[in-house]
Amino acid sequence: MKIGRYIADKMYAFIIGGFSYLVILLMMFGFKVDKSLIIAVSIVMFISAILVLIIDIARKKKFYDELVSNTEGLDKKYLVLETIKKPHFYEGELLYDSLYDIDKSMAETVNQYKISIDDFKDYIEMWIHEIKIPISNLTLIMHNHYHDSRVTNQIKRIEQYTEQVLYYVRSENVHKDYLINNVNLNKVVSSVAINNKDSILENNIEFSVNGCDKVVLTDAKWLEFILNQIMSNSIKYKKDKQSKIAISAEEEDDKIILSVHDNGIGIKESDLPKVFEKSFTGYNGRVKSKSTGMGLYIAKQLCTQLGHKIKIESKINEFTKVSIIFKKNNYYDVVR
Repeated sequence: MKIGRYIADKMYAFIIGGFSYLVILLMMFGFKVDKSLIIAVSIVMFISAILVLIIDIARKKKFYDELVSNTEGLDKKYLVLETIKKPHFYEGELLYDSLYDIDKSMAETVNQYKISIDDFKDYIEMWIHEIKIPISNLTLIMHNHYHDSRVTNQIKRIEQYTEQVLYYVRSENVHKDYLINNVNLNKVVSSVAINNKDSILENNIEFSVNGCDKVVLTDAKWLEFILNQIMSNSIKYKKDKQSKIAISAEEEDDKIILSVHDNGIGIKESDLPKVFEKSFTGYNGRVKSKSTGMGLYIAKQLCTQLGHKIKIESKINEFTKVSIIFKKNNYYDVVR
């Protein structure tokens, strides 16, 4: 609380007090009161006014300074009432009680929205699991009867976008769904390759795997989804001829690095810092194909929550390399 602002705010009281003192002074002179009594009364009134001002400032300044300081220091500013005591002056009590009621009302409203969002997420998850059945049936029908690659590819895209929605819905609460185990990278990479084999063959992409006979601590299901998103981008932004995608793993000190390297159209240098941002499509997403900009964003969120790092390197018209960095087992043992 700034004392100068406080005194300026009380100016009306000083004006009224000064006017009242002049009236009293004139009355005492009019009644021919002894000068010594006038001086004594003036001193008492002046000292009383100063004491009232000092005491009022002392009581309010501590509370308001603490309120402002604690509010500025909090990320969640609505929790400020938890950090201060209820004041013992009337204005402060009114403010404190009002803030308490506001916070309570806000918490109840937020809770209602949270319940509504959770219900919506539950419905979306249920809907996705239900929609997967007809998608799988359509895929089987196409493989067994029609063999139309165009239709199969469109069904595959529907399936991928459906999976993306499911993992996006779960990404905020991944800790409730993942199971950290020793996972052989070869097994996950093989599953990803099988999942993308039709696209790889159709686009004549040279696909290779090297050094993936390593074990990392992760959740196999979530890692498979992350790799599928990376592979999907590599296929989508391939070169027209002699396209290559290579998955490799290497060991460095306390970490294992799994990389997906392609010789595709690459990413503009100006776009690289933003590729993990939500809904960012960049130059490639506008000129090559329609893109949601969600794949790498979700992959980044999942990696963060699983304790992995993900980074991307690229040069326009030359290559793109996405790396997932796993800490070795002894790192997790120390954390535990």
